[in-house]
Amino acid sequence: MFNRKSKGKHDWKHHGVRIVRGNELDSNTPQTEGMTRAEAISHARMGAQKLWAGTVIVHPDAKTGPHHHGELETVLYIVRGRARMRWGDRLEFVDEAGPGDFIFVPPYVPHQELNARSDMPVEAVVVRSGQEPIVVNLKIPTPEPSPKTPQPDPFHSVPKKS
Repeated sequence: MFNRKSKGKHDWKHHGVRIVRGNELDSNTPQTEGMTRAEAISHARMGAQKLWAGTVIVHPDAKTGPHHHGELETVLYIVRGRARMRWGDRLEFVDEAGPGDFIFVPPYVPHQELNARSDMPVEAVVVRSGQEPIVVNLKIPTPEPSPKTPQPDPFHSVPKKS
C-alpha cells in the first residue's frame, strides 16, 4: 500500500493505473441466457482485490433468465437502450432505466434483465463487490411475454432456414 511518508520507491509503471481497451474485454465469464457479459477488471486480469467490472449487452426485445449473484452487490450503469428490471421471489416488481441511470441489485435478490426496446440493444457497465463470478440461475417463471422473434444466441449457432 502506498504511504506518503515512506521513502521507498514504487514501481508505478507496473503497479499503477491500468487501462483496459474496449476490444480487450473477456467474455469467458459465467453467462445467463439472454445476455452477454464481458470482463474488464478482475483479480486475474488486473490484480483488483475487492471488485469486478465489465459490460453486459441485452439484445433487442430479449430477456435474461432469472438469476442472482449470491452475496455480491451489483451496480449497472446504463449506457445505451432501455433496461427493464424485474425482481422478487416471483419477479413481481418492475421498473425501467435508461442512459445515465444506475441500477443497484442487493445480494441474493432474484432478478431478470429485459430489453424494453425491440430496435436496439441495452448496453451497460457492471460493477460487483467481489471477485467470485457468482451467477446462480433460477427456475422462476417470468411474467413477461416471450419475444416476438427468436433472439440471437452468442454461444450457439443458429440453424439456417431452408
